[in-house]
Amino acid sequence: MKKVAILASLAGALIMTAYAGNTTKTENAVATTEVTAPAKGRVYNAVIEKSEVKWHGKKVTGEHFGTIGVKSGNLVINKNKVTGGKFVIDMNSITVTDITDPEYNGKLVGHLKSDDFFGVEKHPTATFEIKALAPIAKAAAGKPNYKVNGLLTIKGITKPVQFPATITVKDGVATAKADVTVNRAQYDVKYGSESFFGSLGDKAIMDDFTVSFNVTAKQ
Repeated sequence: MKKVAILASLAGALIMTAYAGNTTKTENAVATTEVTAPAKGRVYNAVIEKSEVKWHGKKVTGEHFGTIGVKSGNLVINKNKVTGGKFVIDMNSITVTDITDPEYNGKLVGHLKSDDFFGVEKHPTATFEIKALAPIAKAAAGKPNYKVNGLLTIKGITKPVQFPATITVKDGVATAKADVTVNRAQYDVKYGSESFFGSLGDKAIMDDFTVSFNVTAKQ
């Protein structure tokens, strides 16, 4: 079967391309807003119907796309600045959007939910929690204006990630957009991975996949 790994996540969080890549060293970011203690500010809850997570995975012979649902989440806002947040991703909601054949689509979705990939029966959710943020100096309008450090949990395994995000807060509404590259091998997602099985030729699936978040939250 031709399959591809996805997340989630992200978490968002969440929350879904500017890359976090295989970044696991949070010290690379200069965090001016540390969230080691509970973040202070107003809690803006995610508007589920206006929040989305998309995934994009590649293999030697092609690529696949899909979505994952946001189950719940929030951003903590203090003086129109994000000081924290956490998102829960519903791994059971994984879809594949590039395959129109119902049978093949269903088989791929089922495989992604299996233990070969994300084992959603045992691990029905993934989470992303913001740990620190730093503004990007002189960011152009509409471009990433924050560096975000956080913790991404998939299959019960938590790893630090870092990525640029575009965050706006206005009139009681907060939006956060980011493209995050996740290395699935760090989360024990083994199927088709040369990190675990050596050279697989045209059977190989890339370890890195992209998760693009577009989240809206309100007071």
